[in-house]
Amino acid sequence: MTSNIKTSLIKLTFIVSLVISFQNRVQAQSNGFELIKSMELMDLIHQHLEMYFVDEPKVGKMSKDAIDAMLKGLDPYTVYYHESNMEDYRLMTTGEYGGIGSLIRKIGDFTYIAEPYEGNPAQKSGLLAGDKILEIDGKNMKAKPSDEVSSSLKGPKGSTIQVKVLRNNKEEITIPITRAEIKLEDVPFSGMLNETVGYIKLNSFTQTASSDVKKALLDLQSKGLKELILDLRGNGGGLLIEAVKIVNLFVKKDQVVVTTRGRVQEENRVYKTLEAPIDVSIPLVVLVDEGSASASEIVAGSLQDLDRAVIVGNTSYGKGLVQRTYDLKYGSKLKLTIAKYYTPSGRCVQKLEYYEKSEDERPKEIPDSLIKIFKTVNGRDVIDGRGIEPDVKVEEREFSRLTAMLVGNNLVFNYATDFYFKNKIIAEAGKFALSDEDYSIFKAMSLKDTFNYSTASEEMLKKMKKTAIDEGYYDDVKSEYDALLQKVTPSKERDLEKFKPEIKEIIENEIVSRYYFQKGRAVDSFRNDEYVKTSIELLKKVNEYNTILKK
Repeated sequence: MTSNIKTSLIKLTFIVSLVISFQNRVQAQSNGFELIKSMELMDLIHQHLEMYFVDEPKVGKMSKDAIDAMLKGLDPYTVYYHESNMEDYRLMTTGEYGGIGSLIRKIGDFTYIAEPYEGNPAQKSGLLAGDKILEIDGKNMKAKPSDEVSSSLKGPKGSTIQVKVLRNNKEEITIPITRAEIKLEDVPFSGMLNETVGYIKLNSFTQTASSDVKKALLDLQSKGLKELILDLRGNGGGLLIEAVKIVNLFVKKDQVVVTTRGRVQEENRVYKTLEAPIDVSIPLVVLVDEGSASASEIVAGSLQDLDRAVIVGNTSYGKGLVQRTYDLKYGSKLKLTIAKYYTPSGRCVQKLEYYEKSEDERPKEIPDSLIKIFKTVNGRDVIDGRGIEPDVKVEEREFSRLTAMLVGNNLVFNYATDFYFKNKIIAEAGKFALSDEDYSIFKAMSLKDTFNYSTASEEMLKKMKKTAIDEGYYDDVKSEYDALLQKVTPSKERDLEKFKPEIKEIIENEIVSRYYFQKGRAVDSFRNDEYVKTSIELLKKVNEYNTILKK
């Protein structure tokens, strides 16, 4: 008997046993026959591939691809974790991984150290932002994808790697780095913004999120905290129970925070606060944007429904689905959407319907006709199906295309690297300002670069020209068109002056991170953060704050 036939028999035996074990259950379901038929067909396809395909099939990869494709038809949050992806799963749930602790970025053929985490092996060993990674343990990293470089940097706690870098385009250095257990902080920054207003930035909802927020809150109270800003911008969520515990810091015990409802009866649960709160009366603002999702929306939505906080920012992502992870065989796991969640008012913020897709296979938004209005505790209107709508909207800043090109082409990053090696010290975070002389150096460097860009106005005019030609009007307006086009056609030298304030802002923030790391970057950003400015102004205006909440 050939090995292929043996393998097929083993698979067939497995399928038959699986079918028998589930037979009673599936017979009670309307789709039981379809399930059995599909499993049999899958096994037959495997057999034919193994016996007749022109090359030896890569069965493991093929099976994983099939599973991924099957789950893709459901929603983006139902995910299979192969045993080789357990580090990804651990990072998602705990924020921990074995590695050196640094952000990296791809520039050309090489990967660079972008931002070492303060106090972690990369920073302690002497790696600097801007270091070009040449080799890891003697293996050439040129032209390697950044995820492969990242995998090479990660590894078991206590293991040592040799990282060869090119520093400042001058010096090749080999640095031994002992990997550690890296914990991505749920609360990367907290502090007092002025004498009374405190700020807590929450990046994720891992197993330590609520304890980290509680610790930060108590620390701020010891420093004179009177009003609080909780920043959930860009926070894609995590563990539901951590969201409940964070809400519990600000509302009374035994308060319903979130309810889950699923197809399976045991997933219909009510989550209440279980402990005495820290502070039920402190004025509270919660910041959200389109990147705030899932557990972030539970926190923001429940505090809004209970009229416990004013939500400031932009409409959140709109993810009202709950996942649970199940252990499978062979060290793998399945993260599965098992329910929808509902905030205290009874609304579900889920925005997209993944089972009703448009012709281009994109999920459809829940139609306006199905949107319902719910009431907060104080009688304010809130809606479902659209994420969390802020009580106070902040207009998003739009940077110029030139600024985006300068960042995207790594000119800001490279200039910050040069600046760091020429300036050993700078003013503290929040007070550093780039001089006009230094900006002139950046400007000269940018003008030497070969990148080209266009403005939206230029592109619009070119479309108008085509329409005018098609309709026979172009000759009549040619001189006016040419004069207008000349005004909107970008000039790097002109636009480097025109958009100087916003470009300087980006450069300053990048430079500050080289000296003061993530916390310094956060402090520096407050100077130009409209969300934070709006929140501070609102907290000063007690009557306006109370009016929003109908107190």
